[in-house]
Amino acid sequence: MSEHHVHFAPAGDRPAARRWAPALAALTVAVCLALAGVLVAPAAAGTGRPTDRAVQRALDGLVGTDGFVGALAAVTGRDGRNRHYTAGVADRRTGAPVPVDGRVRIASNTKMFVATVVLQLVGEGRVELDEPVEAYLPGLLTGFGSAGDEITVRQLLQHTSGLPDYVLPLVDGNFAANYPAVRHTYREPRELVDAGLAAEPTTAAGSFGYSNTNYIVAGLLVQRVTGRPLGEEITRRIIDRVGLRHTYWPALGDQRIHGPHPRGFFESATGELIDVTEQEPSMAWAAGALVSTPGDVNRFLTALLAGRLLGPAQLRQMQTTVDAPGFDTVGGSRYGLGLATFKLSCGGFAWSHGGNAPGYTTVNGATPDGRAATVAVTQLPSTPDQVEDLEQALDTALCH
Repeated sequence: MSEHHVHFAPAGDRPAARRWAPALAALTVAVCLALAGVLVAPAAAGTGRPTDRAVQRALDGLVGTDGFVGALAAVTGRDGRNRHYTAGVADRRTGAPVPVDGRVRIASNTKMFVATVVLQLVGEGRVELDEPVEAYLPGLLTGFGSAGDEITVRQLLQHTSGLPDYVLPLVDGNFAANYPAVRHTYREPRELVDAGLAAEPTTAAGSFGYSNTNYIVAGLLVQRVTGRPLGEEITRRIIDRVGLRHTYWPALGDQRIHGPHPRGFFESATGELIDVTEQEPSMAWAAGALVSTPGDVNRFLTALLAGRLLGPAQLRQMQTTVDAPGFDTVGGSRYGLGLATFKLSCGGFAWSHGGNAPGYTTVNGATPDGRAATVAVTQLPSTPDQVEDLEQALDTALCH
């Protein structure tokens, strides 16, 4: 999920453009230590090699200039080695340092995992991308106007179904004001779908319109086809397969983050910073429930692009993109099946997604030549400058 979703993943014509994609609709709606040779960057920005200094300066700026409580990053080189960086504190009360490669809620980056599982099922001949969802989940979308039973699996993964987003209806239209009161409320996936179907459509079927509802439906489809829980399928097919040792799907009712992690903070409507580290992940479910680390996100992205999770035909489908107007403010964004692109200041492009959840924002990218970077902060951005600086930090990590 991406509450307060300022989507950082795709790029327009400039590497640090202000991309306020309202992936969750209004509000500003609204989100690997296992690799050999893990290196920890110097704590001081003025020491170490140039790459370390540049990335560390970027993270220090996110804390010192932009006011984020904590920041952490992992950068993977072409040789597969990870370097880790931290800035700020993990806990405002104790002043504890941000843990190296700490766990965070990766929010909408979960969509990359869900799309990968669906495409694996396509490769197994159990799902057809251009088959209506009705064939797998009879009656689920028939209440959505005259075209509900014509929405295809591809349209779900590509955000071209026209399905409205479910998040704002669940917070009475005001996320900043009302999220704190509902953050411990458990939601069934069908409740999320019903909230989306009852909302006012913002885009027509066939047109790109980012909606978390699409991926809740995709998660239900996975469960119907496999006969197993979505989290189990993601764990078996992806997490265990590529060795994501610090990534997990939260168990039913588990509101904590397990393992070393920085605490996450949410700015309320009154400007108060609320500790929301413990929260009910069911409101995100298939749209954003995963917990991971920057290093593991890099490991997933590089494995995905290297063809370790999908067959060539399915990876090509995932990387077949459409224009994504509204995904950023300068235009030029493109979105595939759970995967987007953005341009780099050093030339070329990276594959990405990005995600925002209350308490955590994660931006990431991986290049075709094997570089990868993930940067996370422990608050949602609230100004265009914070968004731009997050994007610039990611660009610095990939281009230096």
